[in-house]
Amino acid sequence: VGEFLGEMAREAFSPYGAFTVGEVFNEKQEEIKDFIGENGYFSSMFDFGGTVFGKSDKGWYDSKTHLTPDEYKSCIFSAQERIGDIGMISNIIENHDEPRGVSHYILPKDLCEASKKLLGGVCFMLRGLPFIYQGQEIGMENTVFSSIEDVDDVNTLDEYQVALKAGLSPAEALKTVSIFSRDNARTPMQWNSEENGGFTKGRPWIKVNPNYQRINVKAQEEDENSVLSFYKKLISLRKNPEYKETIVYGTFVPFMEKEKNLIGFLRKGEKTLLILGNLQKDPRKVKTGGRIEKVLLNNLQTLQAEEEAVCLEGYQFIIAEIK
Repeated sequence: VGEFLGEMAREAFSPYGAFTVGEVFNEKQEEIKDFIGENGYFSSMFDFGGTVFGKSDKGWYDSKTHLTPDEYKSCIFSAQERIGDIGMISNIIENHDEPRGVSHYILPKDLCEASKKLLGGVCFMLRGLPFIYQGQEIGMENTVFSSIEDVDDVNTLDEYQVALKAGLSPAEALKTVSIFSRDNARTPMQWNSEENGGFTKGRPWIKVNPNYQRINVKAQEEDENSVLSFYKKLISLRKNPEYKETIVYGTFVPFMEKEKNLIGFLRKGEKTLLILGNLQKDPRKVKTGGRIEKVLLNNLQTLQAEEEAVCLEGYQFIIAEIK
């Protein structure tokens, strides 16, 4: 396979300066350089650590339904440390073959506007290239399947049969596959609160998520505190010439890694940036390990900050420059 991929890179990609991203699973540490090193087959590759975590060979019915905050942190930190400076990883929350990221990586009891922004903020501030899948930028969630007839994806239909054969009732099997189905990410884009989310006046290939009247682009464009507005701020920050070198090329350093329900890390380059996310509803005080020079981004409207500490509200996420 390596010989074929090498030939494809030389003959098909390199002559055109193509930027390529590989879908790579189960790679060994020593193989990473072959895929995305200086002379690798691809320019980058997706990080699927969170996708495969907790999956069972028996089927979806036996798999872990949601990742806890600390399990998610372990997945992304592991990928950051394994890749290091070998090459550029591509960070994702979701894609067309996975359920909606906010429904998979955020526990149901914690799912809200603030936690959606937190998840997006963490993804954007990791070392590597953040990808946005359509609907992610407005926090689209898993849909609701009333019956197995609502499902279009053949893989989901297969897993439904696997669950039935394992002894689950039809209702239990439907509930299980609904959590993992890639049809969750294939419902029509929710543009506004009109029929079919404004996607079409005809009949879409699959039912629109019933929450389209609450979650849609038009509503969020008019709200400066929406998930969409926060994603725009993240993009703007990554493009800011004052911080671009640090965010894009700076090193990744875990911060308070053992602290439960807290995602913290530093990005070090021309600047030192501290990224903190409180993955619980209860507030907490966090020592920053340095003097806060400037808060660059905050997913809430207020922040209780001292010179070298912050009090984070539930699901609060901040990016701060420190000295």
